[in-house]
Order: sequence, then structure tokens, then C-alpha cells
Amino acid sequence: MSDTVRSHEEVSIADVAERAGVSVATVSRVLNGHTNVRAPTRERVLAAVAASGYRINELARNLRTAESRLLLTMVPDFGNPFYTAIVRGIDIVARQNGYYMLLCDIGVELSRERSYFDLLRGRRADGAICLDPAAVQKALAEEASTLRWVACCEFDPLAGVPYVGIDNHLAAGDVVRYLVGRGHWRIALINSGQGYLYGRARLSGYLDALKDAGIEADPAWRIELNTLDYEAGERAAVHLASLGERRPTAIFAVSDTLAIGVMQGVRVPDDMAVVGFDDIAVAAHVDPPLTTVLQPMQQLGETAAELLLKRLRDPHAEVPGVLLPHRLIVRRSA
Repeated sequence: MSDTVRSHEEVSIADVAERAGVSVATVSRVLNGHTNVRAPTRERVLAAVAASGYRINELARNLRTAESRLLLTMVPDFGNPFYTAIVRGIDIVARQNGYYMLLCDIGVELSRERSYFDLLRGRRADGAICLDPAAVQKALAEEASTLRWVACCEFDPLAGVPYVGIDNHLAAGDVVRYLVGRGHWRIALINSGQGYLYGRARLSGYLDALKDAGIEADPAWRIELNTLDYEAGERAAVHLASLGERRPTAIFAVSDTLAIGVMQGVRVPDDMAVVGFDDIAVAAHVDPPLTTVLQPMQQLGETAAELLLKRLRDPHAEVPGVLLPHRLIVRRSA
């Protein structure tokens, strides 16, 4: 049987090495995700793998290395477009390093949380990236020394777990300072509830910035929700618009999905100015385009994956927390 008609199962690692013009050891390093291979060589090997149809025997490799090559990504809401770009960033880095990613939907039922933890405990997954609320992360933090995971977006800097996110307190303050600078003194906050650390940080930033501006925050301006749905934002806007003389002139919503919902409930910016948070793809394309805080979503995912891989390569390494920069994107909604 000629090489050109050999089945994928018959292609060996030596065949890949010959096609790529490198040693078998180099092919092995690339397939196992080692970083000490130059980028051009790595690309040549991966191209040879694809062209030859070589299939990695995952079971044999896992038995040799005690690695699953599987990373868990624990997401609270698959329907929120904010998470899409983050997951894309995680997946890019995972694949570049020879790992697979398994999406774990924590928002469906809490019992799933325990089964995902069991994957880590049983070494059926090598590590996890957690985007979930504080309650889930607290459960993981109790086993931080034995389970390899990092926190992404939702993080407690005192938990002793590597994390990546933005400064939510500062970002919320930037929104308030911008709106005050535009002449708004009655600024409402539509928040996602106290179950999220970022929600508490943005609330604190909002209140502190109002105080610094000499504005007494009216409790009627503050709405706490248990969802980030568009419809919830619309209902909150209708309620705020009904406050008569106490009605706010601007609304800060802690997510773009809430803010876009708000824009269905009031005329923007004629009745109220609206600012969102995240800069999801649709934010620039609603009418009017949404002023919002940009989070570097894909970079958040990529950084989280890199921090996790660093923990996996060296369990004793000091892996720091990372704060990425945010930016206020000014458009016509405020």
C-alpha cells in the first residue's frame, strides 16, 4: 500500500516528522503543547499533521502523562453575548497549546457544579476557568491548593486564586464622572444583583463617584435585578420613567444587554441618556449607538487560559492576578 492511500490510523508520528522535516521529538513536543518550539517550526508540524491525517492516540498519551488535555470553562449564562468573545479567547489559547475545551453551563442547575468539580478531582480534566458567581468560586476556593483553576471576570483578589478581570469600581466611577460632566445629576443604576462580585464593585464605584460629586444618591434611582436579560432592562426603564419629578435623566446599566433593553422602554437620549457595560458586538449597531464601557473580552479569555496553563506547567509557580484596562466608548446614547 502506498503512502498516499494509507489510512489515518496507519500514519505514524515518524511520518509526520519526515513530512515536516523535523525530529520525532520535535513533533512530540508540539503535540504535547510544549512552548520551547519556535513558531515557524510549530506551524510546519501542525500543517504536516493536518496534511497527513495523523491522529493522536489520546488514550495512550493520557495514560503516559496522567493528563487529560481537557480544560473546563464554567459559564453562568450561555445566552449572554458577553461570554462569547471570552470563550473564543480561551479556546484559541487552549488549541494553540494542544488542549481541548469543555463548556460547562452552571446556570442551568446547581447540581451540575458538583459534577464539574468531580472532573477536576478525578483528573478527567486538567484545570478550569471559572466565570461564575461568588458562591461557585467560594466552593472551588476551598480546594484551591489541589484543584488547578483560575477566575475570569468574576474574582475575589483575597481568595488566593489567580484571576483576570478589570477594575470594576474604577470603571463604574468613570461612567458616573462622564455623566456628571455632561450635566446629569440624577443618575440611576440598574444592577445585576448582589450575587456577583462585579455587581457589588460597580455599585460601590457608582455610589463613591456620586458622593465625590456632591450628589446624594436617591434609593429610588437604584434597581437590583437577578438577570441581565433585555426584557428586564426594558421593565426597569419603564419604572424609572414613572417616577415623575424624581425621575432620573441618565441610566447606567451594568451590562449592554440591560442597557439595550432600557432603550426599548424610553426614548434615548431625548428622555434619558443611557450607558451600558461590556461593548458587545451589537452595542455599536443599535439606534442610537450605545455609549458603554469596553471590556477586552477576548483578551480576558486568552489571559485566563495563559494563567491556567502556567499553573498546570508548574503547580508551585506564583501566578499573579491581572487587571486589564477598560475604556469608555462614547456614542450617541449619552
